[in-house]
Amino acid sequence: MIVISNPTEIVNEINIIHALFEESMELFHIRKPDTSEEELRCYIAAIDSKYHSKLVLHQHYNLVAEFQLERLHFTEKVRQTISDTYQKPVPFLSTSVHTIADFNNLAESYDYAFIGPIYPSISKLDYKPTQNLLKQTKERNNWKTKWIALGGISAENIVATLTQGFDDVALLGTIWNSTNPIQNFKKCQKIVHTYLP
Repeated sequence: MIVISNPTEIVNEINIIHALFEESMELFHIRKPDTSEEELRCYIAAIDSKYHSKLVLHQHYNLVAEFQLERLHFTEKVRQTISDTYQKPVPFLSTSVHTIADFNNLAESYDYAFIGPIYPSISKLDYKPTQNLLKQTKERNNWKTKWIALGGISAENIVATLTQGFDDVALLGTIWNSTNPIQNFKKCQKIVHTYLP
């Protein structure tokens, strides 16, 4: 199960991140689109270095070398500017797609891809699916890249999502829009671990 940062600053955010890691959060995607390079540098530096191997950077990619990070995420816009023969700059690379066709056409260099929104977003008002991605899962023919359901994922729909063939889920709004993010995380984590081997 993957957690994505809130795009804007949250009160007590770094302490919450540490608590999530202590509860065995597998990966933490740092997506802060309006953050400057220096602000992002301070943000990463505030996270205990023992967790840096589990951080995934969405922007200011030059910070990867500075912090010896192992994971990058390319947005759809960034990915479309890169050739399929692109050599991975890090051991692990992920991306985002919004259609099954785009997922099926991904280069083998991507370890996993977010696809969504699956359900109406919890964190973005009026951000809803324009197609039923759950019904289109049978069209998947890319088995080298794991696909991760994103958008409106919560404890109430995780099982219904995973039973459609998704390899995992990513959480954003269900964590950061919650009054108790750690409790929500543990609830979702238990469901995922019960369902996935």
